[in-house]
Amino acid sequence: MFNRLSSVAPTMPGLRTARGALTVLVCAGVVTLAGCAQPWQNYQEGADASTIVARLGPPREVYDLPNGGKRLMWPTQPMGETTTAADVDASGKIVNVRQVLQPNEFYRAEIGKWTRDDVLVNFGRPVETNYFPLMKREVWTYRYQEDNVWYMMYSFYFDNQGILRLTQKTPDPLHDPDRRNFF
Repeated sequence: MFNRLSSVAPTMPGLRTARGALTVLVCAGVVTLAGCAQPWQNYQEGADASTIVARLGPPREVYDLPNGGKRLMWPTQPMGETTTAADVDASGKIVNVRQVLQPNEFYRAEIGKWTRDDVLVNFGRPVETNYFPLMKREVWTYRYQEDNVWYMMYSFYFDNQGILRLTQKTPDPLHDPDRRNFF
């Protein structure tokens, strides 16, 4: 009986039509998403900084860079899961534009070398800060989405002198349906 049903299913006209329609919809969705430019895309190195300001508005955060340039930042609100950062040279030309709240950016942080200022300039203001007295550590936390799928939190632990001593990556409980009611 199982073989009989499985051999009938592919020849059912309604099923083929539904599969075809679903395939077309999925393909259209993928093409549409692939064509959507993110705020940190489509900027040319050497273009005037006014091009990005015209598109994204005035930056919410601006930091001085060691080379005399500036880092302009546009964090998303209210969760802060993306931050578009544009590095601009001293003459006001774009050096690069990127999304900084992502693993390959976080992993650049150097334990024992980076300070609060380094983290601030690289990632902007944290979405959350805490102090753990038993550890004697101040913790800055950033929310982000890893691989455009998983909602995560990345935390930086600083000693009393403001030196980075530890980093931690954890799932974001605000996006976990099993844990959402506990907070």
